[in-house]
Amino acid sequence: MINRWLFTQIDNSALIIFRVFFGFLIAAESFGAILTGWVRRTLVEPQFTFNFIGFEFLQPLPGNGMYFYFALMGIFGIFVMIGFKYRWSMIAYTILWAGVYYMQKSSYNNHYYLLLLLCILMSTLPAGNYFSIDVKRNPALKKISMPRWCVLFIIIQLWIVYTYASVAKLYPDWLDYTVARNLMLSRADYPIVGSILQKHWTHVSITYFGILFDLLIIPLLLWRRTRLAAFCISIFFHLFNSFVFQIGIFPYLSLAFSVFFFSKERIHKIFMPKKEFYTDNEIIVPSYRKFLIPALSIWFLIQLALPIRHWFIPGDVLWTEEGHKLSWRMMLRGRSGHTNFYIEFKDENSKRIRVDKNQYLSKKQRRIVNTKPDAIWQFAQFLKKEHKKQGKDIAVYVKSRVSVNGKKSRVLIDPDVDLTSVGWNYFTTNPWVIKYDKE
Repeated sequence: MINRWLFTQIDNSALIIFRVFFGFLIAAESFGAILTGWVRRTLVEPQFTFNFIGFEFLQPLPGNGMYFYFALMGIFGIFVMIGFKYRWSMIAYTILWAGVYYMQKSSYNNHYYLLLLLCILMSTLPAGNYFSIDVKRNPALKKISMPRWCVLFIIIQLWIVYTYASVAKLYPDWLDYTVARNLMLSRADYPIVGSILQKHWTHVSITYFGILFDLLIIPLLLWRRTRLAAFCISIFFHLFNSFVFQIGIFPYLSLAFSVFFFSKERIHKIFMPKKEFYTDNEIIVPSYRKFLIPALSIWFLIQLALPIRHWFIPGDVLWTEEGHKLSWRMMLRGRSGHTNFYIEFKDENSKRIRVDKNQYLSKKQRRIVNTKPDAIWQFAQFLKKEHKKQGKDIAVYVKSRVSVNGKKSRVLIDPDVDLTSVGWNYFTTNPWVIKYDKE
Protein backbone atom coordinates (compact mmCIF):
# COMPACT_ATOMS: atom_id res chain seq x y z
CA MET A 1 0.00 0.00 0.00
CA ILE A 2 2.68 2.50 1.00
CA ASN A 3 4.70 1.70 -2.12
CA ARG A 4 1.65 2.39 -4.28
CA TRP A 5 1.01 5.72 -2.58
CA LEU A 6 4.57 6.97 -2.61
CA PHE A 7 6.19 5.40 -5.65
CA THR A 8 3.53 5.23 -8.36
CA GLN A 9 4.88 7.19 -11.30
CA ILE A 10 2.79 10.16 -12.44
CA ASP A 11 3.21 12.85 -15.08
CA ASN A 12 5.73 15.46 -13.97
CA SER A 13 4.41 18.52 -15.83
CA ALA A 14 3.24 20.18 -12.59
CA LEU A 15 6.66 19.91 -10.95
CA ILE A 16 8.47 21.15 -14.05
CA ILE A 17 6.31 24.22 -14.47
CA PHE A 18 6.45 24.91 -10.72
CA ARG A 19 10.25 24.87 -10.97
CA VAL A 20 10.07 27.60 -13.60
CA PHE A 21 7.72 29.70 -11.43
CA PHE A 22 9.76 29.05 -8.31
CA GLY A 23 13.07 29.94 -9.95
CA PHE A 24 11.63 33.17 -11.30
CA LEU A 25 10.19 34.14 -7.91
CA ILE A 26 13.33 33.43 -5.87
CA ALA A 27 15.36 35.39 -8.40
CA ALA A 28 12.87 38.26 -8.08
CA GLU A 29 13.12 38.03 -4.28
CA SER A 30 16.90 38.36 -4.45
CA PHE A 31 17.20 41.14 -7.00
CA GLY A 32 14.19 42.92 -5.50
CA ALA A 33 15.85 42.98 -2.08
CA ILE A 34 18.67 45.00 -3.62
CA LEU A 35 16.50 47.34 -5.70
CA THR A 36 14.03 48.16 -2.91
CA GLY A 37 16.80 48.97 -0.44
CA TRP A 38 16.04 45.99 1.82
CA VAL A 39 19.65 44.80 1.71
CA ARG A 40 20.96 48.27 2.49
CA ARG A 41 18.56 48.87 5.40
CA THR A 42 18.79 45.39 6.90
CA LEU A 43 22.34 44.18 6.28
CA VAL A 44 24.60 47.03 5.13
CA GLU A 45 23.79 50.08 7.25
CA PRO A 46 23.39 48.47 10.73
CA GLN A 47 26.52 48.10 12.87
CA PHE A 48 25.50 44.55 13.68
CA THR A 49 22.55 42.27 13.05
CA PHE A 50 20.31 40.38 15.44
CA ASN A 51 21.18 36.84 14.44
CA PHE A 52 19.16 33.85 15.46
CA ILE A 53 20.66 33.08 18.85
CA GLY A 54 23.42 30.52 18.35
CA PHE A 55 24.26 31.78 14.85
CA GLU A 56 26.43 34.73 15.87
CA PHE A 57 29.13 33.50 13.49
CA LEU A 58 26.89 34.55 10.58
CA GLN A 59 27.73 38.18 9.93
CA PRO A 60 27.03 40.39 6.89
CA LEU A 61 29.87 40.70 4.43
CA PRO A 62 31.74 44.03 4.72
CA GLY A 63 31.38 46.91 2.30
CA ASN A 64 29.22 46.07 -0.69
CA GLY A 65 29.58 42.35 -0.08
CA MET A 66 25.91 41.75 0.66
CA TYR A 67 24.87 43.29 -2.65
CA PHE A 68 27.05 40.75 -4.46
CA TYR A 69 25.71 38.04 -2.14
CA PHE A 70 22.10 38.76 -3.16
CA ALA A 71 23.04 39.20 -6.81
CA LEU A 72 24.60 35.74 -6.69
CA MET A 73 21.40 34.37 -5.17
CA GLY A 74 19.46 35.96 -8.00
CA ILE A 75 21.70 34.30 -10.57
CA PHE A 76 21.18 30.92 -8.92
CA GLY A 77 17.44 31.60 -9.00
CA ILE A 78 17.63 32.15 -12.75
CA PHE A 79 19.64 28.93 -13.08
CA VAL A 80 16.87 27.10 -11.23
CA MET A 81 14.25 28.61 -13.52
CA ILE A 82 16.01 27.54 -16.72
CA GLY A 83 17.23 24.24 -15.27
CA PHE A 84 20.96 24.89 -15.55
CA LYS A 85 22.92 22.69 -13.13
CA TYR A 86 19.56 22.50 -11.39
CA ARG A 87 20.45 20.45 -8.35
CA TRP A 88 23.62 22.38 -7.53
CA SER A 89 21.97 25.73 -8.22
CA MET A 90 19.06 24.88 -5.93
CA ILE A 91 21.37 23.68 -3.16
CA ALA A 92 23.52 26.81 -3.51
CA TYR A 93 20.48 29.09 -3.28
CA THR A 94 19.25 27.15 -0.24
CA ILE A 95 22.56 27.61 1.58
CA LEU A 96 22.73 31.30 0.75
CA TRP A 97 19.11 31.91 1.75
CA ALA A 98 19.65 30.00 5.01
CA GLY A 99 22.56 32.34 5.68
CA VAL A 100 20.34 35.39 5.21
CA TYR A 101 17.52 33.87 7.26
CA TYR A 102 19.66 33.05 10.29
CA MET A 103 21.78 36.21 9.94
CA GLN A 104 19.10 38.68 10.96
CA LYS A 105 15.74 38.91 12.74
CA SER A 106 14.85 42.57 12.35
CA SER A 107 12.92 41.66 9.18
CA TYR A 108 11.73 38.26 10.32
CA ASN A 109 8.51 36.84 8.98
CA ASN A 110 7.06 33.36 8.58
CA HIS A 111 7.25 33.57 4.81
CA TYR A 112 11.05 33.60 4.95
CA TYR A 113 10.90 30.42 7.01
CA LEU A 114 8.52 28.81 4.52
CA LEU A 115 10.82 29.76 1.67
CA LEU A 116 13.71 28.06 3.47
CA LEU A 117 11.66 24.87 3.85
CA LEU A 118 10.66 24.99 0.19
CA CYS A 119 14.25 25.49 -0.91
CA ILE A 120 15.28 22.40 1.04
CA LEU A 121 12.40 20.48 -0.50
CA MET A 122 13.09 21.63 -4.05
CA SER A 123 16.73 20.61 -3.63
CA THR A 124 15.55 17.00 -3.27
CA LEU A 125 12.96 16.87 -6.06
CA PRO A 126 13.64 15.80 -9.66
CA ALA A 127 12.49 19.15 -11.04
CA GLY A 128 15.25 19.51 -13.63
CA ASN A 129 14.44 16.39 -15.65
CA TYR A 130 12.47 18.15 -18.38
CA PHE A 131 12.34 21.56 -20.06
CA SER A 132 15.81 22.38 -18.81
CA ILE A 133 19.25 23.21 -20.11
CA ASP A 134 20.53 20.18 -18.22
CA VAL A 135 18.35 17.89 -20.36
CA LYS A 136 19.30 19.72 -23.54
CA ARG A 137 22.96 19.14 -22.74
CA ASN A 138 22.42 15.58 -21.58
CA PRO A 139 19.26 13.95 -23.05
CA ALA A 140 19.76 10.91 -20.81
CA LEU A 141 18.42 13.00 -17.92
CA LYS A 142 15.06 13.49 -19.62
CA LYS A 143 12.04 12.07 -17.81
CA ILE A 144 8.33 12.66 -18.22
CA SER A 145 7.28 11.14 -14.89
CA MET A 146 8.03 11.39 -11.19
CA PRO A 147 7.09 9.43 -8.07
CA ARG A 148 3.86 10.51 -6.41
CA TRP A 149 5.59 11.33 -3.11
CA CYS A 150 6.96 14.50 -4.69
CA VAL A 151 3.45 15.97 -4.91
CA LEU A 152 2.25 14.50 -1.62
CA PHE A 153 5.20 16.07 0.20
CA ILE A 154 4.32 19.54 -1.05
CA ILE A 155 0.59 19.22 -0.36
CA ILE A 156 1.07 17.92 3.20
CA GLN A 157 3.57 20.68 3.97
CA LEU A 158 1.12 23.32 2.75
CA TRP A 159 -1.73 21.74 4.71
CA ILE A 160 0.34 21.98 7.91
CA VAL A 161 1.18 25.63 7.28
CA TYR A 162 -2.36 26.75 6.52
CA THR A 163 -4.03 24.67 9.24
CA TYR A 164 -1.77 25.97 12.00
CA ALA A 165 -2.20 29.51 10.69
CA SER A 166 -5.97 29.11 11.01
CA VAL A 167 -5.94 27.55 14.48
CA ALA A 168 -3.59 30.26 15.78
CA LYS A 169 -6.22 32.88 14.93
CA LEU A 170 -8.72 31.39 17.36
CA TYR A 171 -8.00 33.74 20.23
CA PRO A 172 -9.85 36.78 21.65
CA ASP A 173 -7.96 39.65 20.01
CA TRP A 174 -8.46 38.13 16.58
CA LEU A 175 -12.09 37.12 17.13
CA ASP A 176 -13.16 40.54 18.46
CA TYR A 177 -11.65 42.23 15.35
CA THR A 178 -8.91 44.02 17.31
CA VAL A 179 -6.11 42.63 15.15
CA ALA A 180 -7.85 43.37 11.86
CA ARG A 181 -8.72 46.89 12.99
CA ASN A 182 -5.14 47.61 14.07
CA LEU A 183 -3.71 46.17 10.86
CA MET A 184 -5.95 48.33 8.69
CA LEU A 185 -5.48 51.51 10.74
CA SER A 186 -1.97 52.05 9.38
CA ARG A 187 -3.30 51.71 5.83
CA ALA A 188 -5.90 54.46 6.00
CA ASP A 189 -3.95 56.57 3.50
CA TYR A 190 -4.06 53.94 0.74
CA PRO A 191 -5.58 55.41 -2.44
CA ILE A 192 -9.18 54.42 -3.20
CA VAL A 193 -9.40 51.56 -0.68
CA GLY A 194 -7.96 53.28 2.42
CA SER A 195 -11.33 54.39 3.77
CA ILE A 196 -12.95 51.03 2.97
CA LEU A 197 -10.27 49.25 5.01
CA GLN A 198 -11.42 51.20 8.09
CA LYS A 199 -15.02 49.96 7.94
CA HIS A 200 -16.25 47.56 10.61
CA TRP A 201 -17.64 45.16 8.03
CA THR A 202 -14.16 45.02 6.44
CA HIS A 203 -12.64 44.02 9.78
CA VAL A 204 -15.32 41.36 10.29
CA SER A 205 -14.70 40.00 6.79
CA ILE A 206 -10.93 39.90 7.23
CA THR A 207 -11.27 38.18 10.61
CA TYR A 208 -13.50 35.31 9.55
CA PHE A 209 -12.32 35.01 5.97
CA GLY A 210 -8.75 34.65 7.29
CA ILE A 211 -9.74 31.79 9.58
CA LEU A 212 -11.88 29.96 7.03
CA PHE A 213 -9.52 30.44 4.11
CA ASP A 214 -6.52 29.03 5.96
CA LEU A 215 -8.55 26.14 7.36
CA LEU A 216 -10.35 25.10 4.19
CA ILE A 217 -8.31 26.13 1.18
CA ILE A 218 -6.26 22.91 0.91
CA PRO A 219 -9.29 20.57 1.20
CA LEU A 220 -11.26 22.71 -1.26
CA LEU A 221 -8.43 22.64 -3.79
CA LEU A 222 -8.13 18.87 -3.40
CA TRP A 223 -11.85 18.28 -4.10
CA ARG A 224 -12.57 18.42 -7.80
CA ARG A 225 -16.03 19.99 -7.42
CA THR A 226 -14.76 22.99 -5.44
CA ARG A 227 -11.31 23.31 -6.99
CA LEU A 228 -11.99 26.03 -9.55
CA ALA A 229 -13.99 28.17 -7.09
CA ALA A 230 -11.27 27.73 -4.46
CA PHE A 231 -8.63 28.78 -6.97
CA CYS A 232 -10.58 31.95 -7.84
CA ILE A 233 -10.93 32.74 -4.13
CA SER A 234 -7.18 32.16 -3.75
CA ILE A 235 -6.44 34.67 -6.47
CA PHE A 236 -8.49 37.34 -4.68
CA PHE A 237 -7.08 36.47 -1.25
CA HIS A 238 -3.43 36.50 -2.25
CA LEU A 239 -3.65 39.57 -4.48
CA PHE A 240 -5.43 41.40 -1.64
CA ASN A 241 -2.61 40.42 0.72
CA SER A 242 0.01 41.47 -1.83
CA PHE A 243 -1.57 44.91 -2.26
CA VAL A 244 -2.47 45.61 1.37
CA PHE A 245 0.43 44.00 3.23
CA GLN A 246 3.16 44.11 0.56
CA ILE A 247 4.71 40.78 1.57
CA GLY A 248 6.98 40.13 -1.38
CA ILE A 249 6.75 36.96 -3.42
CA PHE A 250 4.68 34.90 -0.98
CA PRO A 251 1.21 35.57 -2.51
CA TYR A 252 2.46 34.64 -5.97
CA LEU A 253 4.31 31.61 -4.66
CA SER A 254 1.07 30.47 -3.02
CA LEU A 255 -0.75 30.80 -6.32
CA ALA A 256 2.00 28.85 -8.09
CA PHE A 257 1.31 25.89 -5.79
CA SER A 258 -2.06 25.53 -7.49
CA VAL A 259 -0.43 23.49 -10.26
CA PHE A 260 -0.20 20.57 -7.84
CA PHE A 261 -3.96 20.54 -7.16
CA PHE A 262 -5.42 20.62 -10.65
CA SER A 263 -5.54 17.41 -12.65
CA LYS A 264 -2.32 16.28 -14.27
CA GLU A 265 -4.08 16.29 -17.65
CA ARG A 266 -5.18 19.91 -17.33
CA ILE A 267 -1.76 21.18 -16.21
CA HIS A 268 -0.12 19.30 -19.05
CA LYS A 269 -2.59 20.66 -21.60
CA ILE A 270 -2.30 24.27 -20.43
CA PHE A 271 1.43 24.57 -19.84
CA MET A 272 3.20 21.79 -21.73
CA PRO A 273 0.98 20.57 -24.59
CA LYS A 274 3.98 19.49 -26.70
CA LYS A 275 5.34 17.27 -23.96
CA GLU A 276 4.51 13.57 -24.04
CA PHE A 277 1.94 12.84 -21.32
CA TYR A 278 2.78 9.97 -18.98
CA THR A 279 -0.01 7.43 -18.39
CA ASP A 280 1.68 4.13 -17.46
CA ASN A 281 1.26 4.47 -13.66
CA GLU A 282 4.15 2.15 -12.95
CA ILE A 283 5.18 1.45 -9.39
CA ILE A 284 8.94 1.81 -9.24
CA VAL A 285 10.37 1.28 -5.77
CA PRO A 286 13.69 3.17 -5.67
CA SER A 287 16.83 2.18 -3.85
CA TYR A 288 16.44 5.18 -1.55
CA ARG A 289 13.12 3.88 -0.14
CA LYS A 290 14.65 2.77 3.16
CA PHE A 291 15.97 6.30 3.70
CA LEU A 292 13.02 8.26 2.30
CA ILE A 293 10.26 6.97 4.58
CA PRO A 294 12.15 7.63 7.85
CA ALA A 295 13.28 11.02 6.52
CA LEU A 296 9.71 12.04 5.62
CA SER A 297 8.44 10.80 8.98
CA ILE A 298 11.03 12.83 10.90
CA TRP A 299 10.43 15.92 8.74
CA PHE A 300 6.68 15.96 9.31
CA LEU A 301 6.98 15.08 12.98
CA ILE A 302 9.15 18.18 13.42
CA GLN A 303 6.73 20.26 11.35
CA LEU A 304 3.82 19.15 13.51
CA ALA A 305 5.68 19.61 16.81
CA LEU A 306 7.35 23.01 16.36
CA PRO A 307 4.14 25.07 16.12
CA ILE A 308 2.73 23.69 19.38
CA ARG A 309 5.86 23.90 21.51
CA HIS A 310 4.65 27.15 23.11
CA TRP A 311 1.90 25.12 24.83
CA PHE A 312 4.64 23.57 26.97
CA ILE A 313 6.38 26.87 27.83
CA PRO A 314 5.04 28.90 30.78
CA GLY A 315 3.42 32.20 29.89
CA ASP A 316 1.34 33.55 27.03
CA VAL A 317 3.26 33.32 23.75
CA LEU A 318 1.61 36.55 22.57
CA TRP A 319 3.37 38.32 25.41
CA THR A 320 6.62 36.42 25.95
CA GLU A 321 7.26 35.56 22.25
CA GLU A 322 8.75 32.26 23.49
CA GLY A 323 7.71 29.66 20.92
CA HIS A 324 6.42 32.23 18.44
CA LYS A 325 8.93 31.68 15.65
CA LEU A 326 8.60 28.68 13.31
CA SER A 327 4.97 28.23 14.34
CA TRP A 328 2.94 29.86 11.51
CA ARG A 329 1.54 32.48 13.87
CA MET A 330 1.15 34.99 11.03
CA MET A 331 -0.10 38.58 11.46
CA LEU A 332 -1.55 37.73 14.85
CA ARG A 333 -0.44 40.66 16.96
CA GLY A 334 1.07 44.08 16.99
CA ARG A 335 3.66 45.05 19.58
CA SER A 336 4.68 48.51 20.62
CA GLY A 337 6.63 49.85 23.54
CA HIS A 338 9.80 51.43 24.79
CA THR A 339 12.89 49.98 26.41
CA ASN A 340 15.72 51.82 28.14
CA PHE A 341 19.07 50.14 28.70
CA TYR A 342 21.31 51.10 31.62
CA ILE A 343 24.94 50.13 32.11
CA GLU A 344 26.76 49.92 35.39
CA PHE A 345 30.55 49.59 35.62
CA LYS A 346 31.16 46.71 38.00
CA ASP A 347 34.61 47.74 39.21
CA GLU A 348 33.85 51.42 39.72
CA ASN A 349 30.73 51.39 41.90
CA SER A 350 29.23 53.79 39.36
CA LYS A 351 25.67 54.90 38.97
CA ARG A 352 23.66 53.42 36.14
CA ILE A 353 24.06 55.27 32.86
CA ARG A 354 21.34 55.21 30.20
CA VAL A 355 22.44 53.94 26.80
CA ASP A 356 21.65 55.96 23.67
CA LYS A 357 20.31 53.22 21.39
CA ASN A 358 20.50 55.54 18.39
CA GLN A 359 24.29 55.22 18.47
CA TYR A 360 24.10 51.50 17.77
CA LEU A 361 20.77 50.60 16.17
CA SER A 362 18.84 51.39 13.03
CA LYS A 363 15.19 52.45 13.22
CA LYS A 364 14.03 48.95 12.32
CA GLN A 365 16.31 47.39 14.92
CA ARG A 366 15.08 49.77 17.61
CA ARG A 367 11.55 48.51 16.99
CA ILE A 368 12.42 44.93 17.91
CA VAL A 369 14.71 45.98 20.78
CA ASN A 370 11.78 47.90 22.23
CA THR A 371 9.43 44.92 22.20
CA LYS A 372 11.14 41.50 21.77
CA PRO A 373 12.78 39.69 24.71
CA ASP A 374 15.35 37.86 22.58
CA ALA A 375 16.50 41.08 20.89
CA ILE A 376 16.67 42.84 24.27
CA TRP A 377 18.90 40.07 25.63
CA GLN A 378 21.09 40.10 22.52
CA PHE A 379 21.58 43.86 22.65
CA ALA A 380 22.68 43.54 26.27
CA GLN A 381 25.30 40.98 25.20
CA PHE A 382 26.42 43.33 22.42
CA LEU A 383 26.89 46.19 24.89
CA LYS A 384 28.92 43.92 27.16
CA LYS A 385 31.25 42.95 24.29
CA GLU A 386 31.66 46.54 23.14
CA HIS A 387 32.72 47.69 26.59
CA LYS A 388 34.93 44.66 27.11
CA LYS A 389 36.98 45.82 24.11
CA GLN A 390 37.75 48.92 26.19
CA GLY A 391 38.68 46.85 29.22
CA LYS A 392 35.42 47.63 31.02
CA ASP A 393 33.28 45.04 32.78
CA ILE A 394 29.64 46.13 32.84
CA ALA A 395 26.23 45.03 33.98
CA VAL A 396 23.18 45.84 31.84
CA TYR A 397 19.74 46.49 33.25
CA VAL A 398 16.54 47.20 31.37
CA LYS A 399 13.40 49.18 32.02
CA SER A 400 10.70 48.30 29.55
CA ARG A 401 7.00 48.69 28.94
CA VAL A 402 5.31 46.89 26.10
CA SER A 403 1.80 46.85 24.69
CA VAL A 404 0.33 43.99 22.67
CA ASN A 405 -2.51 44.79 20.25
CA GLY A 406 -2.90 48.30 21.61
CA LYS A 407 -3.69 47.22 25.16
CA LYS A 408 -2.32 48.77 28.33
CA SER A 409 1.46 48.60 28.43
CA ARG A 410 3.16 46.46 31.06
CA VAL A 411 6.67 45.72 32.25
CA LEU A 412 8.29 43.08 30.04
CA ILE A 413 11.75 42.56 31.56
CA ASP A 414 12.66 42.27 35.25
CA PRO A 415 14.50 45.58 35.88
CA ASP A 416 16.60 44.06 38.68
CA VAL A 417 18.25 41.39 36.53
CA ASP A 418 21.66 42.00 34.98
CA LEU A 419 21.07 40.62 31.49
CA THR A 420 24.78 40.04 30.94
CA SER A 421 24.75 37.52 33.79
CA VAL A 422 21.97 35.28 32.42
CA GLY A 423 21.92 32.95 29.46
CA TRP A 424 19.24 32.37 26.88
CA ASN A 425 17.00 29.33 27.34
CA TYR A 426 16.29 27.85 23.92
CA PHE A 427 13.66 25.29 24.84
CA THR A 428 11.87 26.73 27.86
CA THR A 429 11.05 30.02 29.47
CA ASN A 430 13.44 32.77 30.51
CA PRO A 431 12.56 33.72 34.11
CA TRP A 432 13.57 37.37 33.68
CA VAL A 433 10.73 37.82 31.17
CA ILE A 434 7.84 38.83 33.43
CA LYS A 435 4.77 36.63 32.99
CA TYR A 436 1.15 37.72 33.35
CA ASP A 437 -2.10 35.82 33.41
CA LYS A 438 -3.80 35.69 30.04
CA GLU A 439 -6.36 38.41 29.59
